[in-house]
Amino acid sequence: MKQVIAIVRPTLAEKVIEGLKRAPLEALHVREVKGYGRQKSYLAEYDENEFAMAFLPKVEISMWVDDTRVDEIVRRIVEIARSGRMGDGKIFVLPGAAFENVIDPER
Repeated sequence: MKQVIAIVRPTLAEKVIEGLKRAPLEALHVREVKGYGRQKSYLAEYDENEFAMAFLPKVEISMWVDDTRVDEIVRRIVEIARSGRMGDGKIFVLPGAAFENVIDPER
């Protein structure tokens, strides 16, 4: 089991989630985050709003995927989220805990 964390532009988050609906995922969760990366002061060239010199809003999509399907999931995310411009985001693949080790507080 692997954890895949995709940090994408807010405008593309719904498309990424929609593209993953039929994917073989064990679990998925989404949250709003802010980031500051390589673009630093170059943001003014890409973004004309008031956040141009500060943290940029992003959406973090975390999912747990079987080891054999990780490459497929990453390819789907890249196909949907890549615009070719600075600030597209990042994808992280981490070792994930087996679901037997997860505690459900509702039980």
